[in-house]
Amino acid sequence: MREAVVFVPGIWMPAWEFLLLRRYIAGQGYDCYYFQNRSLLLSPRANAQRLQELLNRLDVEVIHLVAHSLGGLVVLHLFDLMPVQKPGRVVMMGTPIKGSEVARGMSRNMLLCPLLGKSIQQGLLGDVPRWKGHSQLGMIAGSRRMGIGGLLFGNLQQPSDGTVALAETRSADVSMHLTVPYGHSGMLFSTQVAAAICSFLKKGDFEP
Repeated sequence: MREAVVFVPGIWMPAWEFLLLRRYIAGQGYDCYYFQNRSLLLSPRANAQRLQELLNRLDVEVIHLVAHSLGGLVVLHLFDLMPVQKPGRVVMMGTPIKGSEVARGMSRNMLLCPLLGKSIQQGLLGDVPRWKGHSQLGMIAGSRRMGIGGLLFGNLQQPSDGTVALAETRSADVSMHLTVPYGHSGMLFSTQVAAAICSFLKKGDFEP
């Protein structure tokens, strides 16, 4: 049985930042695909419709989703639009399900707001749909304060990964939550995080 993993990046996220994670997971026998998230030009909901088009083209029996930051909000919209998907599990990393205080601060600043583009439309400000998927949903959150939030807003709620507060990643819809000692982008380069993701995809548990 063929299983695919689709990576859904966050805002301002180049494809190369997923190279290590993608290589690790591909080494575990998964077919890996990268979704080009047009995070500034399109809203999370519009990107979710594009993501669905990609999923429809995959000729595999199982599809897992691994989403970073804003990408997790795109996945929430995906399951809101189409709750019934192929079997598979979902892992989010540093996704502000409850909205991002950093994004709210940037949206109030006339110089910084354009940097968010359309990501704040039913997205980073917190007005996102509840999780409606039937898949297991896991969340990995960082606790090392290294990110844009610490630079722009010194009063970011702690603990945080420097961009997203730990509290912003918590939800009753998350079946398993894992805290790791990395910053918002740093978790993408961690073999510990990669191993935890593979463990969750295989058996719904972050423990290897």
